[in-house]
Amino acid sequence: MASEGRIATLDPTIAERLPPHCATLFEAKATKNLSFEAIAKHLDRSEVACAAMFYGQATASPEDMERLSALLELPKEALERQLTSFPDRGRAGPMPPVEPLIYRLYEVVQNYGYAYKAIMNEKFGDGIMSAICFSTKVDKEVDDTGASWVVITLRGKWLPFSRF
Repeated sequence: MASEGRIATLDPTIAERLPPHCATLFEAKATKNLSFEAIAKHLDRSEVACAAMFYGQATASPEDMERLSALLELPKEALERQLTSFPDRGRAGPMPPVEPLIYRLYEVVQNYGYAYKAIMNEKFGDGIMSAICFSTKVDKEVDDTGASWVVITLRGKWLPFSRF
């Protein structure tokens, strides 16, 4: 269960832009009162990968479907039809984002994107960080004053442009 209380549910303002099965997954998640952390542990996946499946932005493996079916008490056959299609990434919201937290993440890239690029180029040469060979995680830190801090780790394979 989430350590801060509430369980994430499907935001109705974006539900219409997501595949229909997303609502089914979120409803089952809410019924079971499960956090993404709990589901991810059950799937042996990262929280972000797990949440991405719920938003239709990642494909589930056969093992994921088996475990989700058991955990959420959803028919495996329905999950197979719904979770094995090609993911539809990047269309869940408007650009620029209007949801405040997502806008802040977008703002980080707006404000620091060129700094990240310059440092990566210095360290790795000309190229790009993959968003396919990629992993990410979200952690929580609490400082000496008791303030909570978000720690987002982005880990992408470096693809030098000399490869192309």
